[in-house]
Amino acid sequence: MKTTEILDLFDRFEEAVSEYEGIECWSARELQILLGYSKWENFSKVIEKAKESCINAGESIFDHFPDVRKMVRIGSGAEKEINDMILTRYACYLIAQNGDSRKPEIAFAQNYFAVQTRRAEIIEKRLLEAERVKARVKLQETEKNLSGVLYERGVDDKGFGIIRSKGDQALFGLNTALLKRRMGVPANRPLADFLPTVSIKAKDFAAAMTTENVQLKNLSGQTPIEKEHIENNRGVRKIMIERGLRPENLPPAEDVKKVERRLKSEEKRLTRKKIEEVRREGCINETFLVVRDRELEELGEYYIKRLVVKTRNEFGLINDQLNKWNLWRMYALVYPNLMREDLHMRSPFASL
Repeated sequence: MKTTEILDLFDRFEEAVSEYEGIECWSARELQILLGYSKWENFSKVIEKAKESCINAGESIFDHFPDVRKMVRIGSGAEKEINDMILTRYACYLIAQNGDSRKPEIAFAQNYFAVQTRRAEIIEKRLLEAERVKARVKLQETEKNLSGVLYERGVDDKGFGIIRSKGDQALFGLNTALLKRRMGVPANRPLADFLPTVSIKAKDFAAAMTTENVQLKNLSGQTPIEKEHIENNRGVRKIMIERGLRPENLPPAEDVKKVERRLKSEEKRLTRKKIEEVRREGCINETFLVVRDRELEELGEYYIKRLVVKTRNEFGLINDQLNKWNLWRMYALVYPNLMREDLHMRSPFASL
């Protein structure tokens, strides 16, 4: 297939996509034309095969192939109601896989939707990993806060460790050492680093309740606080089991430290790639990159806040260690026109 044909098909597929309740979707009638089928009856047979594949994969066809009705013009200004479907990206992928690959449109669609579906899976995986890292950080903060409250009430570090261990046993039905062996967690690593997100959040919820109740009930000393923490963890365990989740049977997750390092590495790589793309487009004013902080500061905090929001939206998660001047420089790479037109910037920025 020629490059011009590929680009033409790509543009047509991109133009056909619409959004329904925040989900990308395609009209089956429009996809029929894009895939080179002149008759709806023939295309319907391909859709039925795709539905079978969907069912075999354990997915609901009602989620991916919902029926709708639409009005079409039939000449002389008259309209007729016809059957149609709203197809998700996954449904389109299955249709392409069940189509006639000898058609160039089908061959293109098989690759187009495979890439798009894989991209969505990668994004979903990244979001879930980021959520788990965030939950782990939140648990650390909650336990640090709990430790501080307990220290003020006569519980030292050793006592806090015992209380936390007793809480884990109440939540998981096993003591920490046994649970670590069962999940393959190194003895010198925290159990929470290998727990799935739901278990991390369960521990966090129980610890937060203990922190609150210790203060509300004015508890002091290891024994009454230990009892409170055990009861809170048992309460969380009861809720999870009632919802079909037995904490000790949930599979262990990847080391959260490795996940965090991978996310940071990908973040840096994507940021560098974005900067290189802009650099190739010739949008960087080298003079601007060495401008003095004093001149940047004159722009005021209002603009600084604006650039931080816009830059974070552009790059996604940004290392919190970046100071506002580095953020400003990133902003300069991505929004040179906005800097010039919207912020009314003076020399040396006017030449951007």
